[in-house]
Amino acid sequence: MPDLNSIKAPHISVVTPIYGCCEVIKELYQRLASTLLSITESYEIILVNDASPDNAWDVIQELARKDSRVKGINFSRNFGQHHAITAGLHFSKGDWIIVMDSDLQDQPEEIPKLYAKAMEGYDLVIGIRLRRQDTYLKKFFSKIFYRTISYFTDSKIDNRIGNYGVYSRKVIHNICKLKEQNRSLGLFALWVGFRRIEIPIQHARRPYGKSGYNFTRMLNLAISSIIAHSNKLLGLFVKIGFALACFSLIFAAWLVFRYFYWGIPVIGWTSLIVSIYLTAGLIISVIGIVGIYIGKIFDEVKGRPLYIIESTTFEMSPDND
Repeated sequence: MPDLNSIKAPHISVVTPIYGCCEVIKELYQRLASTLLSITESYEIILVNDASPDNAWDVIQELARKDSRVKGINFSRNFGQHHAITAGLHFSKGDWIIVMDSDLQDQPEEIPKLYAKAMEGYDLVIGIRLRRQDTYLKKFFSKIFYRTISYFTDSKIDNRIGNYGVYSRKVIHNICKLKEQNRSLGLFALWVGFRRIEIPIQHARRPYGKSGYNFTRMLNLAISSIIAHSNKLLGLFVKIGFALACFSLIFAAWLVFRYFYWGIPVIGWTSLIVSIYLTAGLIISVIGIVGIYIGKIFDEVKGRPLYIIESTTFEMSPDND
């Protein structure tokens, strides 16, 4: 293949994070190369190794030696999927950037369909997985996750939508301006705006391994996303506290009324203890939520880098150091 490494601005950049899927990297590359060549010869494939526990980096280096359009980035440790995507976006040069998972559930053969729609004048073309090839439990928790995120961020997020899509350079340029530690490409893409459309794509079963997103990781991701993109949770607890205070006043007035008009004494040790525990629990919950927000603020003000690169298969420019 011709050496296009010297071209500063390839037409298409493909960014994909690599973790725990060493077995499919070569097949991913072959299918991507075949598909991209049907569109243009000016492309680059950026594979970001997020400290994968297998020998993924060795495979990436081998591919990069054979094809200069393959660029490998190797993290010093595991920083997470969205940080890996961020690194790929920072180093991408294409007029159009394709973000996809590396496990082959996002099929490279869908790229021409997404790209053709972008050519109609859209800045973002996102794929909707009409039939998600995941386990029932993963789809169930995913639906709950996205509904929760949608409620707290006041946005409509379909659980059938992932990161797979085509993004214009100006969209990626503005996403790269966002420096938050808590990162979500999907929420960032919604926030920056621009002309967007979602189209159906085919979703494949995972051929090897299993997803790294278990229930605990999805729960942590949901909490982080809510805290990072919304303060609605604080407002919700304010409403709960106000409602509880109103109920307490009404109940107290009712007890006073019964005592003076009907002579019914106020008794009920059990109800008193339950009320105390309920109120204390709510207070502790609110303090905990505020503490999480403060913790996230602490993480942001430290100003640590979003990721640390151990090595690359290409020479980094001074701007990327």
